[in-house]
Amino acid sequence: MPAQGLLHGKTVMITGASSGIGAAAARLFAQEEARVVLTARREDRLREVVDEIGAAGGQATAVVADVTRAEDMRAAVRTAFETFGSLDAAFNNAGWTSTGTPMHLMQDEEYDRIMDVNARGVWNAMRAQITVMLEHGGGSIVNTSSVAGVRATGASAPYIAAKHAVIGLSRAAADEYVKQRIRVNAIAVGSTRTELMDQVLSDTPSLLGPFTERAMQQRLADPVEIAQTAAWLCSDRSSFTTGAVIAADGGWTAR
Repeated sequence: MPAQGLLHGKTVMITGASSGIGAAAARLFAQEEARVVLTARREDRLREVVDEIGAAGGQATAVVADVTRAEDMRAAVRTAFETFGSLDAAFNNAGWTSTGTPMHLMQDEEYDRIMDVNARGVWNAMRAQITVMLEHGGGSIVNTSSVAGVRATGASAPYIAAKHAVIGLSRAAADEYVKQRIRVNAIAVGSTRTELMDQVLSDTPSLLGPFTERAMQQRLADPVEIAQTAAWLCSDRSSFTTGAVIAADGGWTAR
């Protein structure tokens, strides 16, 4: 009998799934036999990923949603149940950043956008996910933080603050809901070759050196390398791991 996939039989919701780490996670989780519910704002990009997964024999559905809107996250959770009958895990990956603007020059709108997507987005998603997991025996939630969640990296101050907040929210939720069999962990992601990273490097090419040289491996991660960590945390093989911050950073924070 062939071995079952790491996520066999699980329904997993992924935010920020239209590109980068989220899209890589969608493909990988489906390969590992999860049923995936993909959310992002760009319908055309979501549809491409869903169609790709379907063509490969996987199960996927998409919900156009903005993580900054609580009702959108509740709608995504409802879709998971209506389509697949459960929500067993979630990978809250949507993010946004900017670089090059000192704190005293940053506009309020830019601060609000960064904080809303990265911190409020995780807050909105977790509240919707936890509500249903409490009713159905628990689950596993994985939140994308960053090396910027544990140290100053040269990214913008609001991004660093927001990624610290993601770790705080993850630890608080892990503590609050451990008796209800809900595990919550965060990933401290290092520099990764994503659409957002490409935009940052296009705006400020000089950052490529600092983004790679501080890690032991001295390279950008491929998005699927981060997705592999998330898949393990979503799976039952990480059953004794909760409230943790797992570094997937090429050795950056070990130095």
